[in-house]
Amino acid sequence: GATFLFTGSLEHMSREAAQKRVRERGGNIASSVSKRLDYLVVGKDPGGKLLQARTLGVKIINEREFFNILDER
Repeated sequence: GATFLFTGSLEHMSREAAQKRVRERGGNIASSVSKRLDYLVVGKDPGGKLLQARTLGVKIINEREFFNILDER
């Protein structure tokens, strides 16, 4: 039931594939940064979403941490 949002380019899979894996495990994909966001997954060259997430106190993780979370679910 966790909500994820992606920013920047992922190295090991496409954003679409990552979003599909989240949904397959019962998670949700956000379209923008908000206080209800559980995780911002940061890839290479992240955009303004990173600053917004920091401002709101959203948990920011990298691609490896994202895969670890998926493996736990």
